Amino acid sequence: MSTHLKDLVAQYGIQFKKGLGQNLLLDDNINRIMVEAAALTSDDAVVEVGAGLGALTERLCRQAGRVLAVEIDRSFMPCLEDQFGDMEHVRLFRGDVLNHEVGKLIEEFIPGAASYKMISNLPYYITTPVLFHFLESSVRFSRMVVMVQEEVGLRMTASVGSREYGVLALAMEFYAEVDMVHKVPRTCFAPRPEVDSCIVRLRMRSEPLYGDVESGFLFQVVRTAFSQRRKTLRNALTRSGALGLDAAAVDEALGEAGIEAARRPQTLSLAEFAALARRLAHQRRSRCDDKRDRLQRGDGG
Repeated sequence: MSTHLKDLVAQYGIQFKKGLGQNLLLDDNINRIMVEAAALTSDDAVVEVGAGLGALTERLCRQAGRVLAVEIDRSFMPCLEDQFGDMEHVRLFRGDVLNHEVGKLIEEFIPGAASYKMISNLPYYITTPVLFHFLESSVRFSRMVVMVQEEVGLRMTASVGSREYGVLALAMEFYAEVDMVHKVPRTCFAPRPEVDSCIVRLRMRSEPLYGDVESGFLFQVVRTAFSQRRKTLRNALTRSGALGLDAAAVDEALGEAGIEAARRPQTLSLAEFAALARRLAHQRRSRCDDKRDRLQRGDGG
């Protein structure tokens, strides 16, 4: 640990909490790589989740027009306030970002920016929830750069058919162009974690892919398929009952989408899942229409 970091830890009586996934990054070069990957300009407003002692925050506030640094642990706040409290373009917020709508936080602290970006060293235990909290928010981010556990990074960037390919890779592709920027060994942290990390960059899509498919239903189909990833696609989609469609309807949708029923979910691309969701949605509408017509004719349910 550098002398500066040691001094801050001692000065503010910081105790790192394993339950909050707190590990201090010792190599400031990693922060530099993250900021460069974000391609920050003075037009950007940045949200940072997990500001800690403010090493990444310090780099962000030099290049971004405005910064909102979010920190859940109150013991870090005096350190952050002493460094950034007098800076007009930096706002500090203590709280759990998952308990607050991203849009409301931005409206309150950094409204009206030309571009929004999120750059964070994410605690391992909330990585996926935080990612989806931002991806599904009302705010359109142009870029997100996150440090995550290497295993999660591999799942985020996995290709079709690989062992790591699943719901997370499909979601990342739906929202963004994703790439792994840099690997970060566990020796760069104190206390030293048991796993390595990596930096992942998400260049967000300006327009959603497959705009004619409702995203919520698309990922309901994806999650249902991967809930039983060792089963054939047909069995996974019918046996759970999550989609409310019988085997005949699923078979018809698979046929219309040109997808073999015996395939495994990890062999399907996002485009194929979108085609399947489109046909499954059509099947659901058709069956609802048929049921309504029967009720109107008095034929029973």
